[in-house]
Amino acid sequence: MGRRISGRVTAIYFCLLLVSTTVHSFYLPGVAPRDFQRGDELQVKVNKLSSTKTQLPYDFYYLKYCKPKKIMNVAENLGEVLRGDRIENSIYTFNMGEEQPCNVACKVKLDADAAQNFKEKIDDEYRVNMILDNLPVAVRRQRRDGSPSTTYEHGFYVGFKGNYAGSKEEKYFINNHLSFRVMYHRDLETDSARIVGFEVTPNSIKHEYKEWDEKNPQLSTCNQDTKNIIPGSIVPQEVETGKEVVFTYDVSFKESDIKWASRWDTYLLMNDDQIHWFSIINSLMIVLFLSGMVAMIMLRTLYRDIANYNQLETQDEAQEETGWKLVHGDVFRAPTNSGLLCVYVGTGVQILVMTLVTMMFALLGFLSPSNRGGLMTAMVLLWVFMGLFAGYSSARLYKMFKGTEWKRNTLKTAFMFPGILFAVFFVLNALIWGEKSSGAVPFGTMFALVCLWFGISVPLVFVGSYLGFKKPAIEDPVKTNKIPRQIAEQAWYMKPMFSILIGGILPFGAVFIELFFILTSIWLNQFYYIFGFLFIVFVILIITCAEITIVLCYFQLCSEDYHWWWRAYLTAGSSALYLFLYSIFYFFTKLEITKLVSGILYFGYMLIASYAFFVLTGTIGFCACFWFVRKIYSSVKID
Repeated sequence: MGRRISGRVTAIYFCLLLVSTTVHSFYLPGVAPRDFQRGDELQVKVNKLSSTKTQLPYDFYYLKYCKPKKIMNVAENLGEVLRGDRIENSIYTFNMGEEQPCNVACKVKLDADAAQNFKEKIDDEYRVNMILDNLPVAVRRQRRDGSPSTTYEHGFYVGFKGNYAGSKEEKYFINNHLSFRVMYHRDLETDSARIVGFEVTPNSIKHEYKEWDEKNPQLSTCNQDTKNIIPGSIVPQEVETGKEVVFTYDVSFKESDIKWASRWDTYLLMNDDQIHWFSIINSLMIVLFLSGMVAMIMLRTLYRDIANYNQLETQDEAQEETGWKLVHGDVFRAPTNSGLLCVYVGTGVQILVMTLVTMMFALLGFLSPSNRGGLMTAMVLLWVFMGLFAGYSSARLYKMFKGTEWKRNTLKTAFMFPGILFAVFFVLNALIWGEKSSGAVPFGTMFALVCLWFGISVPLVFVGSYLGFKKPAIEDPVKTNKIPRQIAEQAWYMKPMFSILIGGILPFGAVFIELFFILTSIWLNQFYYIFGFLFIVFVILIITCAEITIVLCYFQLCSEDYHWWWRAYLTAGSSALYLFLYSIFYFFTKLEITKLVSGILYFGYMLIASYAFFVLTGTIGFCACFWFVRKIYSSVKID
């Protein structure tokens, strides 16, 4: 198992070292172009069987397909294992530029189990995924709107259901004949070729033969003379116990003007991208406009408050203090469960730094879809190494609250959030394992994750906490009274529950358009690649969380309620509630999941995502509010 997850696990940290000092281009490990000469062997690799209806991937050889003499696993990185990718060799081998009209792969006889497995996968609309030169196989389709342009779908269906003419009984048919088309771009100088496309047209054909010769099988329905399929003679291959299925394939080559650097464009433009761009830009403009208005109102009002307070004191007007200045003696009083708040803030800082660094790598192109599993690998490794920031942030805040048990606080920071995530993930993985799905993370990988957690993350949290606790405590700009002030009766719209729920609407509004495309890429088996827009949306999210929290905190202090610590965290963090509610809406409107286990997996993973989003946004709101409160109380003169 060590070899399976080693491969490119640490490649993300060495990508920047690959930049050439010459004028030549540089490429990422595993995604550099390969030049082929005529006759060079092309090996098709098989990946998992996937379905958007069950979300449970299966190994290609889970079904009774043709197997090579020895099945070999291609080296996988950590991200591929966590995604459920199982890349293996196959019997589909052909030579560059040499067309093959009809090749017989193998003949199999379906027993009861094999036939039942095929029927179940056809019912659940499973697709077969293959890879050639790091390009996934795609099926060409005409657009539904009737436009002449074409679109592409990942993989091809295992089979389909239908009935014979004159019969109402529904039968199962398997796609046992594959017509591959390899697109290549020729270099005129070197006469070498680079693969820029990999298409397939699946068909179901009941092959016929007189006598079966294992070394040189001859089929009357598909042979060297007829070239491809005889028109009008196609009888589909039925799936039934005891039936023989002959698997065949054609190979053709077509020269293309598409250059190697642009070969992924076909896969990334599978949907109507104009709607994508318009929706994101529209959302960003609205959020920017709202944020600008909020910021302008806040700055004008706040500056006027500070000017008035300082002017009253210079004129020695003995007037009673009002508004937010009135609670200056209690505003920095440590909140209840201050230790827990420190833990959550530290964890949020860890997630924030991890997200920012991951997006930087993605913007530089290191985590493109061609680097399969790279995004997941980067997130896991960056999370582990950012434990240093979690420990430091948590310890600094804990010492400000005059905490003394820094080791206990550090242990909570190191284990609380990842422990909850690991527990939920372990239960979900057990459910996947119970379904015999290849999506179940192997024991070796689980052990590797635990080793990364205990061996790297936890020590780094302790190092960060030690460094943070050695620093002098953050001093409050004003002194705290010994006796807490009684809080006046609050208006209904200033009650904690109402203001917290209101505060999460705007941050969620900043991301919900992009959230749709992220959920689509995760649950509908599509590629996500617009990291530039995602980064802009993330920056807008940070600004919105900060501003809405500051505004509501200002109103709270003006109403003489000084319990702002937890409310600041929960105000921005409540956007996670709307994210989870949106995921419920998405489940019932966009997905076709019918199995109970698949539904549990969906909501389990969305619960993990919402929890992480809560910690992230809550920390952003808290840090902004913390800076704001310290700033305004250090700006006025307090007797």
